[in-house]
Amino acid sequence: MGKDVIVACDFDSMEKTLAFLDRFEGQVRKPFVKIGMELYYAEGPQIVREIKARGHKIFLDLKLHDIPNQVKKAMAVLSRMDVDICNVHAAGTVRMMEAALEGLTRPDGSRPLLIAVTQLTSTDQEAMEKDLWIEKPIDEVVMHYAKNARKAGLDGVVCSPLEAGKVHEACGADFLTVTPGVRFADGNTDDQKRVMTPAEAKKTGSDYIVVGRPITAAEDPVAAYQRCCDEFIG
Repeated sequence: MGKDVIVACDFDSMEKTLAFLDRFEGQVRKPFVKIGMELYYAEGPQIVREIKARGHKIFLDLKLHDIPNQVKKAMAVLSRMDVDICNVHAAGTVRMMEAALEGLTRPDGSRPLLIAVTQLTSTDQEAMEKDLWIEKPIDEVVMHYAKNARKAGLDGVVCSPLEAGKVHEACGADFLTVTPGVRFADGNTDDQKRVMTPAEAKKTGSDYIVVGRPITAAEDPVAAYQRCCDEFIG
C-alpha cells in the first residue's frame, strides 16, 4: 500500500469544509480527508456522503471506546457508509477491538480498514503517569497496544511518527501506521507533544500522515498540501 497524506478537515460545519475542499478542484491529486468528531457531530452522515461524492477517500476518525457489544453495533452502522478507514481506542481491550471488527465486516466480507489509537500525540510520559496512572515507558505502552490490535485482527494503529518504525518491527511491515503529530520544520507544534516533519515521518516508516492546521490554516492550503506530498511521498 502506498504512502499518502490525510488532511484533517477539523471544521465545525459542512459549509466551511466544502469551501476548503473547493480550493482543490481541478488539482490532479484529491486529498484523502479525515472527518473528526467535531465535523461529524455537527453534520452527521451527510458530510461523509458529500465528501465521498466529490471523489475523496475518507478516514472517519471517531475513536470508538465502549463495551464490546456497543462498539460492534456502532461499527455495523458505520460499515454502511462508504468510508475507507475508521478507528477505535486500543485501550478498549482486545475483545472490544474484535467486536469492532465483527460489526464493521459486511455480509459480503468487505469492510473499511480498521485501526486503533495507541496513545494520543498530545500525551507525553508525564501525562501518562500523572493522569492515567500508567507508569511504564510510553514506547512500551504503544507497542503493547499495537500488538493487541494486531492480535485482534485490525489493520494498523494510530501512533506518533516517532513510534512508526518500532510498530512495524513489532507487528510486521504490512501493519499500517497512521501518524498525526506532523508539522513542517518552520511551523508551530500547537498542542502536539510528539511531532516530526513529513520527511522525518517518511524515514521512520509512517504509512499515512495526518496533517491538519499546517494545511487547513495555511495562507495557501493547496501549496501546503503539495509541500506535504512532496516531502512525504516524493
